[in-house]
Amino acid sequence: MNFTTPIIVAVITAGAGLIASALSFFLTKMKEREAEWRTQKLNHYKAFMVALNAIVGPPAPTEDRVRFADAANNLFLFGSKDVLVALRDFLDVTADSRTQADVDRHDELLTKLIIAIRMDIGIKGAPLPDGFEFRLWLGRSRQP
Repeated sequence: MNFTTPIIVAVITAGAGLIASALSFFLTKMKEREAEWRTQKLNHYKAFMVALNAIVGPPAPTEDRVRFADAANNLFLFGSKDVLVALRDFLDVTADSRTQADVDRHDELLTKLIIAIRMDIGIKGAPLPDGFEFRLWLGRSRQP
């Protein structure tokens, strides 16, 4: 009787089980890291939007402008290429917006930035209709 065949089958079975376990562990860890990274991005994007909201409307207090600058600068650490380009364009053009043309350009660049952010964090859904623009709304009055 040949005892080598059962030994070879046992070794192959054990090796395949080991490889399957290692591969499963690796893929699970990779998905966990990806989910954690997406959560980190989402938190920074939320902080950016909160800071952006704080400077909408009349001239914002210095601490709000500093919070906005910090949040915007943090986006440069981890945003996708499209987010970085859209953010830079938004910041360059809107630094001192005063005219209606500046407001219109602001909305156009804000839309590009928010779309890039949504794509970066993987928000799925129907595409936005042609001509759709995001706008910031001031829901409170500021006291001077």
